[in-house]
Amino acid sequence: MEERYDDMNYGMSVPMPSMKDSKADLLEKINPTAIVEEIRQRLMGRELINGEWTFIPELADRALTKKGAFDIANLMLSVSSQNVSISKLDDKDIRNRTMNVLKTAMRMCLKNWREYGINGTDQFFFVKEIVVSNTFITLKQPEGEGIRKLIMGTISEQNLKSEAKEQRRGFSLFNRWK
Repeated sequence: MEERYDDMNYGMSVPMPSMKDSKADLLEKINPTAIVEEIRQRLMGRELINGEWTFIPELADRALTKKGAFDIANLMLSVSSQNVSISKLDDKDIRNRTMNVLKTAMRMCLKNWREYGINGTDQFFFVKEIVVSNTFITLKQPEGEGIRKLIMGTISEQNLKSEAKEQRRGFSLFNRWK
């Protein structure tokens, strides 16, 4: 007599991923910290070539030192996380947070200009624009709850699939559980 996989597992099906696992998977895919790593590398004058970050000599006059690039990127990490991606901030909070991050970055650049390799105001303003752009855009990203709705929609879809699978279970012709 031929046994089916479900019969071998005594009628139990393979468990579906839980809602918690699905949410974690989605948050991992969002990963706003990836852009901060790219900014860090670009601040050091590197470009991604064939999957490897390579220093570009033409970018040397704009590049920060490793310490400068890491300090500025680490500062931006405070607003570039999965938690921020699903947060709900109003415009006033977004503008205040952006200005606070910017002020801190500018103070760091002014105090540590030699260590950071800042040789002119153009580099200073270049860093300023990167910090403002990344911070503002990252904080505005959750507006309209787009990512939250995506996560909730995915979780709801998985719940419906799980419920549909449970409804399909029943008796077969031989009075056995499917």
